[in-house]
Amino acid sequence: MKKYHKIRTVWKRGTEKPCKMIVGDFALPEFEMLKDLKWIGTEKVDGTNVRIMWDGDKVKFGGKTDNAQMPLNLIEKLQELFGGEANEQLFEQTFSDEGGVCLYGEGYGAKIQKGGGNYGDVNFVLFDVKIGNTWLQRKDVEDIAKKLGIDVVPIIIEGTLLELSDFIKNGFISTWGNFEAEGIVATPEVTLLDNRGNRIITKLKCKDFIK
Repeated sequence: MKKYHKIRTVWKRGTEKPCKMIVGDFALPEFEMLKDLKWIGTEKVDGTNVRIMWDGDKVKFGGKTDNAQMPLNLIEKLQELFGGEANEQLFEQTFSDEGGVCLYGEGYGAKIQKGGGNYGDVNFVLFDVKIGNTWLQRKDVEDIAKKLGIDVVPIIIEGTLLELSDFIKNGFISTWGNFEAEGIVATPEVTLLDNRGNRIITKLKCKDFIK
């Protein structure tokens, strides 16, 4: 199963250090064309990328790539959430014998990343689901999370790209505690692809807007 795609930020960066965002200068032409649409911004969790894969028979999990190493405490948590016969039965009930299912999420918590302890105990949060070549809509991702008994990244803001950018400038408090969130990941309200078949998605990090 393919690794999660690279996410571009909304704005280009200046060339002089520190490299501030050049608000108004879009990093991709697609962002400029879609700037006035409603985008859904979910909290970007500071952890490590995790893939949960269902082939129609077995559940497997791995990191961002097939060779990525994950901390032992995270592997134990994933085994608790997704391993064993009972969880495989739950996947079969949710997806039937349909293969090519990949749940993309973030493993977070103490010792996962620098500052990971802010998030509390080690856990997993879902942010995307892909079945075959199809990315599921937000409501369907929420439905799958509910059926599997796992968390899904919260929606923080909905609006145009400029509204999302203005929101990020002053930072915001994380859903997980009294600390500044890393940022948001945003997609159009309806899933869109560019002319190369790549999904249109972007991110905005609070630290990129130097105060």
